[in-house]
Amino acid sequence: MLGGAGPDPSRSASKDPEDWVTGDEPMTGPQKSYLDTLLREAGEELPATLTKAEASEHIDRLQKLTGRGQ
Repeated sequence: MLGGAGPDPSRSASKDPEDWVTGDEPMTGPQKSYLDTLLREAGEELPATLTKAEASEHIDRLQKLTGRGQ
């Protein structure tokens, strides 16, 4: 599970995740780290088995929810 203590955030991608050629691959380390930070701030949890595309979509959603990335 993600949402516990973790490293500092990174940035999300600007290209639509649905258009990614590698979107179905496991999320990257930086995505996992930033998503973990956002989840802790939002008080949410997600499985640690997200794809790159899924992670990016959750990052975008959580950035709006938490006010990060503006």
